[in-house]
Amino acid sequence: MSSTIIETSEAALNATSLLRFATAGSVDDGKSTLVGRLLHDSKSVLSDQLEAVESASRNRGQEAPDLALLTDGLRAEREQGITIDVAYRYFATPRRRFILADTPGHVQYTRNMVTGASTAELAVVLVDARHGVVEQTRRHAAVAALLRVPQVVLAVNKMDLAGYEESVFAAIAEEFTGYAKSLGVPRITAIPISALMGDNVVTSSPAMEWYGGPTVLEHLETVRVSHDPTDDPARFPVQCVIRPQTAEHPDYRGYAGQIASGVFRTGDRVSVLPSGRTSTVTGIDLLGRRVDEAWAPQSVTLLLSDDLDISRGDLIAPVEAQVRPSQDLTATVCHVADRPLKPGDRVLLKHSTRTVKAIVKDIPSRLTLDDLSQHPAPEELLANDIGRVVLRTAEALPVDPYADSRRTGSFLLLDPSDGTTLTAGMAGDAFAEAAKETKGAEPAAPDEDGWDF
Repeated sequence: MSSTIIETSEAALNATSLLRFATAGSVDDGKSTLVGRLLHDSKSVLSDQLEAVESASRNRGQEAPDLALLTDGLRAEREQGITIDVAYRYFATPRRRFILADTPGHVQYTRNMVTGASTAELAVVLVDARHGVVEQTRRHAAVAALLRVPQVVLAVNKMDLAGYEESVFAAIAEEFTGYAKSLGVPRITAIPISALMGDNVVTSSPAMEWYGGPTVLEHLETVRVSHDPTDDPARFPVQCVIRPQTAEHPDYRGYAGQIASGVFRTGDRVSVLPSGRTSTVTGIDLLGRRVDEAWAPQSVTLLLSDDLDISRGDLIAPVEAQVRPSQDLTATVCHVADRPLKPGDRVLLKHSTRTVKAIVKDIPSRLTLDDLSQHPAPEELLANDIGRVVLRTAEALPVDPYADSRRTGSFLLLDPSDGTTLTAGMAGDAFAEAAKETKGAEPAAPDEDGWDF
């Protein structure tokens, strides 16, 4: 790895870094209360917001402020007492900045978790200590594995209602960890909490002296999320072609976009997909200046040595890239629309910056979350179903396996009549690849408290 990237990586570690994380759990497990407690106890709530929550709580006959109202902002959410839409919150501590997605817990809104967790680097899955691991817990663990979220925190909530018993926490942690690891979740950290009382959320709880691990906020502040960009395959989806034709640069032709993964350097031999034509990177423009290299997720303009026919939707990758354009695509999907997905359906497939026509050739199986078995040959996929589909596209697409790249291995299926999103897809068998990687990997060393799996 070059010195420039090493210096940049070290600077990122020393500076205030950014963590994107999502919360998930069953209805009434206390997700919104946990988020509200994080915001309140970390002093990330403005005074007028807190006053509004206190006023709304008094109007509902509650003596103490209902911190869940800090995230449940829709009128329907406040009336029903459940989270419906994904609520994004931005806050910071002296150690790190955060983008938080509070996702719904009700089964009919599982599809919203796909939205919230699609870019997350960590997922906090809540479990009610009185109820333990339930079907919706398994569903959220499956979605986290499907989307290849690298870190999962199991927050066993409402420990105050379970007498703060270590045995209750240990049994839930063991059951969830075994299930999540079978799905391929690489790293799981279990923390016993009471979001309502504030135990182990921001400050340690004297009621659970048997637990010696970090609080939720301490873990979020210290978990390692830095990533070496050279570990990923270099991929550059072209967004537009830039030809300013100025007197200073009469022959300028650049290809602008955001690097999806990996690193590009001047002098790299690249291939333009799906055409397969090759060229050499002669320049990289970043924020109005010329640089020798750039990496994800920077937005740059690439200049090539050859005058090729390149347009929006093309993918620039190293000549040795393993991705091969194809019109046939098998993928794991989460169906998010109320309209069922059936074999024979004609759809639009949006992959990166390209959108093409496609047809659903087959739906080989649907995942049964109770025992992770595959229900063969379902006639259709309904909202929130997770299954495998076989697609045929009108044009060849350079799609990576999702296991190799979350950006260029994902796609959306859209309704061609109105553009509504039907399905979120991950190329390849996401569960099999994740489980295979976990099975072959060295087990992570547990932390001193013994609750890091």
